[in-house]
Amino acid sequence: MLAQLQTAAGLLYPPSCMGCARSIACHGGLCGTCWRDTPFIAGLVCDGCGVPLPGGAPGEVAHCDSCLFDPPLWVQGRSAMVYRDMGRKLVLALKHGDRQDIAKPGAGWMARSVANILPDETLIAPIPLHWRRMMKRRFNQSALLAKALSRETGHDCCLDLLKRVRHTRPLEGKTRPERYAALHGAIRVSTGAHGMIVGRPILLVDDVMTSGATLSCATRACIEAGAGPIRVVTLARVAKET
Repeated sequence: MLAQLQTAAGLLYPPSCMGCARSIACHGGLCGTCWRDTPFIAGLVCDGCGVPLPGGAPGEVAHCDSCLFDPPLWVQGRSAMVYRDMGRKLVLALKHGDRQDIAKPGAGWMARSVANILPDETLIAPIPLHWRRMMKRRFNQSALLAKALSRETGHDCCLDLLKRVRHTRPLEGKTRPERYAALHGAIRVSTGAHGMIVGRPILLVDDVMTSGATLSCATRACIEAGAGPIRVVTLARVAKET
């Protein structure tokens, strides 16, 4: 019955590219042109924040200048793509265009980026939205990614592990210090979840990493609740073009 329903849905809604809506062979994919224009991150990356780095040898562990100067609170970070071109378009479509179908393939790309860094018993948790923003948007794109990533990796997921206890204004256009100041203390571990995470490795999931302020706030909350080590992964990563 399920196969018949999927076949019927495929006839009613033929597979189309997530980037340009051009007809393609299967659902949840990109056409050749959009795939070429999607800046997937591969090769050597900063072990701390996931930004791509030049050069590199097999098995090399490296860090960008920013992470060497100001190491993040988490132990490792990864991203699936750079936040530009088709990468930016896909993230904005998921976040503001109600394109929830992007979460599943996006999680597949994210799963590949963290494939070799997740220890056993890792618990996946999304960055939370404040209830006011949740009412306006109707869904949390980070929670969609976390849930799909749990299916991809087989690791447990707790969608309400963290809670946004203070509403903050959009961070676009703010400097790095302003972002950190605005988010200080805005995220906490949910009541009753502390016993679940004591001593347990956590993978925090978000859609985009810019300065890392939101992920730092969430990481600090987890560490203060006794969790650890903390790793982070995002669908996209803001990075300077080289």
